[in-house]
Amino acid sequence: MDFTYWLPDENGNKTENKAASNSVIIIGANGSGKSKLGAWIEQQNMSNIHRIGAQRNLNFKENIPLKSYSQAEDFVLFGTDDASGKHDRNKGYRWGWGNFTTQLLNDFDDVLAAIIALKNNDNDKFAQECKAATNKESYPEPPLTAIDKLILIWNEIFPQRNLKVVDSKFIAYFDKEGKTVEYSSTQMSDGERAVLYLAAQVLCVPQNKTLIIDEPEVHLNRSIMNRLWNALERYRQDCLFIYITHDTQFAAAHGNADKIWIKEFNGEHWKLQKLESNDLPEELLFDILGSRKNVLFVEGEKNSYDTQLYTILYPNYYVIACGSCTRVIARTKAFRNCPSLHHCEVYGLIDRDYRSDYEIQKYKKENIYTLEVAEVENLFLVEELIRLMAERFAMDPDRCFDEISKSIHARFSSQKERQICQSTVAHLKYQLASIELSSKNNDELKHSLDTALESIDYDRVRDEEKTRFQSVLDDGDYAKILRVFNEKGLIISIGHFLKIENKEYCNKVLVLLNGALRREISDALSNYLPPEIPR
Repeated sequence: MDFTYWLPDENGNKTENKAASNSVIIIGANGSGKSKLGAWIEQQNMSNIHRIGAQRNLNFKENIPLKSYSQAEDFVLFGTDDASGKHDRNKGYRWGWGNFTTQLLNDFDDVLAAIIALKNNDNDKFAQECKAATNKESYPEPPLTAIDKLILIWNEIFPQRNLKVVDSKFIAYFDKEGKTVEYSSTQMSDGERAVLYLAAQVLCVPQNKTLIIDEPEVHLNRSIMNRLWNALERYRQDCLFIYITHDTQFAAAHGNADKIWIKEFNGEHWKLQKLESNDLPEELLFDILGSRKNVLFVEGEKNSYDTQLYTILYPNYYVIACGSCTRVIARTKAFRNCPSLHHCEVYGLIDRDYRSDYEIQKYKKENIYTLEVAEVENLFLVEELIRLMAERFAMDPDRCFDEISKSIHARFSSQKERQICQSTVAHLKYQLASIELSSKNNDELKHSLDTALESIDYDRVRDEEKTRFQSVLDDGDYAKILRVFNEKGLIISIGHFLKIENKEYCNKVLVLLNGALRREISDALSNYLPPEIPR
């Protein structure tokens, strides 16, 4: 079943769109005109579109004033049961005669009255069918009323809390030590009242409506929010749900929904883009789209040294921790080919590790660059930073650097053989990963593989790496050692030279980088960052 919805083009003209599923996500940053867009969509077909605004009063009476369904429906849809309000194309009563985006919805009692009335109508119809079936062999099945659906959804969202409706009261209850504890609507949490309001609102709306939900996340934590809207979409498959949100994870969780990105809003017109499916993590894509910054993919986790350093060193970038260097490489390549991101530059920044100059140059063609040190931890050890920190701690920079450089040189000497072995392995792995095989037939495949393997000379690679590491060791150049020495434990071995705890050194650098010495530390590290990534 296809659903139809309307969006404005860049000139504000109405354009028709089709959705294969019953949900559409419109996502944009704060200030991108999301709520105004929701109001615009509603105004294209007032009679068939029902919008739930972001501003909603979640208070309701303990005893709901009962109404007929037609009366309650009018209040929910139009804000009044007066005929002039019902037929007012602008829904003036409901939206305060023009306050389409800021009007506080105060219709909780009406929504609950409508769902009670729907239940009563269903029960009356069932009773009539039972009476008519007196002389027949079978009776009709009891209906699943709107209240029944509401309770099923509530129990799905709050499995430890139950809901019941007694007369015109909505009561929550739970078992505690073998006893039933009840509490009224006035004692419900904001999350419970939000679920009750939104679920009842959706369930009481007439069939085949388009529902616009502005900020579906309000008063709901993420786990509740996703379960609630998934359940409501399931119960109201006749309706199209259009969500207007800035919550990227909510958007990403709706895998089958159309995704519309609000790229720009000039106060009158919107520039929209439909996001086509691709192999990128959708949550990550939406975060980037909302940030409106250039993108820098880095190694490490969210709180690792990589991310903490680069977030400060590259303040004009959206820095994303990818974990491994493999994921940095893959995501940088993928995002550079993503049409939705042509408004920004995308870079990858990885450790040098044991990579050859050939490998590094090849990555540069993909906007992937390496540090001038073996790994990010070595940035904390560069001479310029050590001297700066020594001055900060009122110590002799020459003496401190001399002691630290001798210590690291000694550790490099003692680990030389292991470093050579690891570097040899890394080079062989890269050569194996670069093999291109022909697969026209089995014989050609085997010949292609044999030829490729014959071209990989272990002894030559081993000798080259041994010569390279020995040359660095003999030369004694401190910067060259940091360029090839992969040993994460180095950064927790030098603090005592500065009269601080070894484990505190990195933290103190980060604190100063984020405060008093931001510019000085940034300058000290600049020579070891790739110049191709503008800062």
